Amino acid sequence: MPAYSAAAAPNHAEWMQLALQAARRALETEDVPIGAVVVGPDGVVLGTGWNEREATSDPTAHAEVLAIRRAAEAVGSWRLEGCTLVVTLEPCSMCAGASVLARIPRVVFGAWDAKAGAAGSVFDILRERRLNHWTEVFSGVLEAECGAVLREFFEVRRD
Repeated sequence: MPAYSAAAAPNHAEWMQLALQAARRALETEDVPIGAVVVGPDGVVLGTGWNEREATSDPTAHAEVLAIRRAAEAVGSWRLEGCTLVVTLEPCSMCAGASVLARIPRVVFGAWDAKAGAAGSVFDILRERRLNHWTEVFSGVLEAECGAVLREFFEVRRD
C-alpha cells in the first residue's frame, strides 16, 4: 500500500474546505448539501462528489459514492489504497461500505450523524474488525461549518 506521504501530511481542514465547496453544489438541485473529495497519496484530489439523489433520482448518488467512483476512474483501478476520503458528514452504512470495498485507508469527516452515521455514531463499519479492511478515522474536522450548512438547509425546509 502506498505510504501516507509527507507531501500529503494531513491537511484535513484544507481538504474539508474543498468538500464544503462540493456540498454547496448540491443546493443547485435541492439535494442535501453533503460533499466529498478523494485525495491521493500525493495530496492531489482524484475525485469530487456531492449529493445528486434528487438530481438523478438515484438513491445511491451520495457524495462519497460519486467521489469514490470518480477517483477510481481517474486512477484506473477500484483499489484506492493510500487515498483519503474527506466528507462533510459522517458516512452512512452504504458509503462506509463503499469506502471499505475501495480499500481507502483513511476517512476524514466533519459533522457527526447521530441518526445514520457508520463511522462511530450508530455503527462503526469503518473499524469493524470482522471485515477484511480497516480504516483510520478523523472526525470533527470543521465540524461547526459542516453542521451549519446542513442546519441551514433543513431550517429553510421546515418553515
